Amino acid sequence: MQLLIYILLYPILWCISILPFRLLYFLSDGFYYFTYYIIGYRKKIVRENLALTLPHLSDKERLIIEKKTYKNMCDVFLEMIKTLTISKKELEKRYQFKNIELYLNLEKKGKSIALLCAHYASYEWVTSINSKISFEGYAIYKKINNPYFDKLVRDIRSKFKATLITTKEAISTMEYNFKNNKLSLYGLISDQSPRISSIYHWNKFMGIEVPIHTGGEMLAKKYDMNVIFLRTKKIKRGFYEAELELLSENAKEEPDYDITDRYLKLVEQQIYEKPEYYLWTHKRWKHRKLS
Repeated sequence: MQLLIYILLYPILWCISILPFRLLYFLSDGFYYFTYYIIGYRKKIVRENLALTLPHLSDKERLIIEKKTYKNMCDVFLEMIKTLTISKKELEKRYQFKNIELYLNLEKKGKSIALLCAHYASYEWVTSINSKISFEGYAIYKKINNPYFDKLVRDIRSKFKATLITTKEAISTMEYNFKNNKLSLYGLISDQSPRISSIYHWNKFMGIEVPIHTGGEMLAKKYDMNVIFLRTKKIKRGFYEAELELLSENAKEEPDYDITDRYLKLVEQQIYEKPEYYLWTHKRWKHRKLS
C-alpha cells in the first residue's frame, strides 16, 4: 500500500515541482484555503500556542498572524517540492547567505561545526549552504514511516550536496567522523520539545517555562565543535536572506546549557520580529510548567 501511494503521488509532486513560481504560489493559496478553512489542520494547537506566547496582542492581531502562519507553511511545503527540479542558480537567487564568510573562516579553525536553526521561514532551503562549503554537510532529520517518501525527502534535501542522516544515525556518524578526523558541518533544528526521557534543562521560551532541547549543545561539547546560529529573514514571497551568528568557538569550556539558552534567545527574538513565519503547529509548549 505504501508503494502504491508513492507511485500515485510522485508524478503529481514532480509536476508541481516544474511549475513556474507564479503558478506554484497560486497553488499554495489553494492549499492554504483547504488546510485552514476546510480541514483546519492543527488550528486548535496554533491558537493555543499564539495565545500562550503572545498574550499582549489582541484576538484580532493573533488571528491575522494565525492566517499568515498557514500561508507561510503552505509556501514552505511547496518550496520543498519545488526543490526536486529547481536549479542551483535559481535557488541561490532566492535563498541568499548574507555573511557566508563567517562560516568559511570557521572552517579554517580545524574543527567541525554545528549549525543550529529553527523551524522558521524557509528552513527547507537551508541545505543549500552545502554548495558553498568545503566540509561535508550533514542534515539531521526525523525518519518518515513510509520508506518511499522517506527516500524522496532525502533526495530533495540532499540535492545540493547535503548528506541526510536520521536522528538515530547522528551520534554514530559524529563519533566516526570525530575519530577519523573528518571535518563536517552538522545542521540541527533544535526548537522542538524534547521527549520526557530526554529532559535535562528547563528555561523560559517565549515567556513560558518549558523543557529545552539540549542535544545540539551536548553534541558540540562532546565532539569539540564550533557552534553557529542561522537566522533566516523572509524578504518577500519566495525570497529569503540568511545570516550566520557565532555562538561558540570553545563549546567544551562553556557552562552547561549556556549555548542552548543563547540560541533560544535568538530564536525567540526572530519569532517576536515576525511571528507569522514560525511553525506554530508544533506542540512546543505541551510540557510547560503551570503557574
